[in-house]
Amino acid sequence: MLDPTDRTILDLLQANARTSNADIARRLGMAPSAILDRIRKLERRGVIRGYTTLIDPAAVGLRLTAFIQIQTQERAGTSTIGQALARIPEVLEVHHVAGDDCYLAKVRVPDTASLSRLIRERFGRLRGVRSTRSTIVLTTVKEATGLPLGAAGAADGS
Repeated sequence: MLDPTDRTILDLLQANARTSNADIARRLGMAPSAILDRIRKLERRGVIRGYTTLIDPAAVGLRLTAFIQIQTQERAGTSTIGQALARIPEVLEVHHVAGDDCYLAKVRVPDTASLSRLIRERFGRLRGVRSTRSTIVLTTVKEATGLPLGAAGAADGS
């Protein structure tokens, strides 16, 4: 269970993972050593899974985002294709989903020709892939990496 102080620490780190323990301590009126202890506990418990740098995809030539629905012939309870999809560098997310499709993958590539190659040469060659359907993103209205911790607190009664 997370207390309000842990949630505030997580909110601050989600907003800027480079925020110093001293800055967090000042904002919360606590000692930096207490903040460090809390962050280490959150890391040990797996609440904080890591730290990352967000890169502008267009700045590195990855201008096209697409969502690909994948139907497979995979037996229920197996995730071999999902694991294979996750190993493809252009695939940012893989979700096992309910419904007609088995997986939903988010990909970033330079252009439509690259998307076509990815689907044909990487997805299409995976044994058990029955079909794919692609949705190309025209513009992104919101894309977030931070979790809505206030909503989680309300849901779990904290």
